[in-house]
Amino acid sequence: MIRHLITCILLMVVLPVGLGASPIRLKDLVEFDGVRSNDLVGYGLVVGLNGTGDGLRNSPFTEEIMVNILERLGVNVTGEQFRPKNVAAVLVTASLPPFARAGSPMDVTVAAIGDASSRLGGTLIMTPMNAADGQIYAVAQGTIIAGGTAAEGDGAAIVQGVPTSGSIPSGARVEREVEFDFGDLSVLRLALREPDFTTAGRIEVAVNRFFGRRVSEMIDSGTVSIDIERTRSRSPAHAISRLENVLVRPQRKARVVVDQRSGTIVMGEDVRISRVAISQGNLTIRIQEEPLVEQPNPFSRGESVVVPRTTAEIEEEEGIGLAELRAGTSLSQVVAGLNALGVAPRDMIDILKSIKAAGALHAEFVVR
Repeated sequence: MIRHLITCILLMVVLPVGLGASPIRLKDLVEFDGVRSNDLVGYGLVVGLNGTGDGLRNSPFTEEIMVNILERLGVNVTGEQFRPKNVAAVLVTASLPPFARAGSPMDVTVAAIGDASSRLGGTLIMTPMNAADGQIYAVAQGTIIAGGTAAEGDGAAIVQGVPTSGSIPSGARVEREVEFDFGDLSVLRLALREPDFTTAGRIEVAVNRFFGRRVSEMIDSGTVSIDIERTRSRSPAHAISRLENVLVRPQRKARVVVDQRSGTIVMGEDVRISRVAISQGNLTIRIQEEPLVEQPNPFSRGESVVVPRTTAEIEEEEGIGLAELRAGTSLSQVVAGLNALGVAPRDMIDILKSIKAAGALHAEFVVR
């Protein structure tokens, strides 16, 4: 079952990559100079929680922000002692889209910074959101959609998802626009999301062929410049609208990505392995504590004594015979060879690490 599951996962990855020679739109390969988002962050207060808020003794900053908000609303709370359980301090994050205009809505994410156990049912109070320059660009407010739920009793508790964070769709309004005159650009730079000299060269050729003249030039593996005037477009925006749909065949690096937490392995089509022999086996050590309680005889003056009793054993599974992967082995052959060992996904991760350490895996090995 595991073997078939591994094969299915890898084939799901291999098939699209195998067709990766097909052209891809330029907008899906690069970022255009000046067309970028900006990160925003704010510090606010969530109210209306059902007894799942911050413990003010453990989170004194919650009381401070609550006092500040009430005083801004004209409520005099000087010297008052607060002990509510339905408020919580949160950090609010968002991404300001490029060319966002004043009044435009955007989504925000809310996460607890105190000891509150859940955001379920809470409402975020008006929270200014600042950019890296310290200026306020948006204001967030609204009802939170929690990322999970939690319930507990005297003897048990259950948590589903992440109840201490959530989101507010269209929960913020843009109040300040980013000052950038896009129309004054004379040279537009394209930044490749995956820097590669081959791909950058192909972009240069494809763009020049599309316009019928030399309008682009490769600067390095991650940058291609476009001369706006030579495109004969009315503005940089018109030039980008034409460039976005230019088709390019990208060149991908050979890469193996491993997620140790889930046991997922993803391989690219160009992964190659030199000739290598593999053998795999498991060694299991079990130590079990079974304390024995010795009771005194009835009506005697003795005491109960706990006698420790430990059982230890070592179990070694027979290793599977050597499996050979020949030089220049392709991805499909790698999958077949590793499946021949009948190993679990996490064991396969260890095998790939060992192959990489032996210098036989010719690909970038990424572990997450």
